[in-house]
Amino acid sequence: MSTPDEKAKALGVAFQKPETPTYLDKCARVGNLLFASGHVSKKVGKCGSDFTADEGYEAAKEAVLDLLNSVWVENGTLNNIRVVRLLGCVNATPDFNDCSKVINGASDTVHEIFGKGGAGHHARSALGFATLPFNFTVEVEGIFEVL
Repeated sequence: MSTPDEKAKALGVAFQKPETPTYLDKCARVGNLLFASGHVSKKVGKCGSDFTADEGYEAAKEAVLDLLNSVWVENGTLNNIRVVRLLGCVNATPDFNDCSKVINGASDTVHEIFGKGGAGHHARSALGFATLPFNFTVEVEGIFEVL
C-alpha cells in the first residue's frame, strides 16, 4: 500500500517549501489540528461565463494541491494526516448551479492521495460567490487532523 506522500509523488506532485515567508500563515497548527487558509487556483474568471464546470473542476484540483503543499510544509509529511473538512468557494455567475461538481475536483484529488475512505473521507461545503479575491475561479480551505 502506498502512503499519501508516495501517491502525491506518483501523481506528479512535488511539494516544496516557500522561498520567502508569507504575509499570513498558509497553515496553522492548533494541538493536533491543522487549519489551512484559502488557497486559490491559477485560473481567473467565473464559472458559468468564462469557464465550464469541467474547467472549474481542474481549477479546484490546482487549489487543493497548493493547499496540500501548505499542509506538507507545516507538518513535514502527509502520511499521518486525516482530512476532516474542505470548504470550496466558486467564483460563479448567479445562474451557475454546478458548484458541487467544480469542488469535486478538490475532493477527488484528496481521495486519490488519502483514499476515498478512511483518512481521505471528509466533510465538505461547496458554495458559489459573486466574486472571489482578484477574480480567482476557485478557493479551497481545509481542516486536517494529525494522527
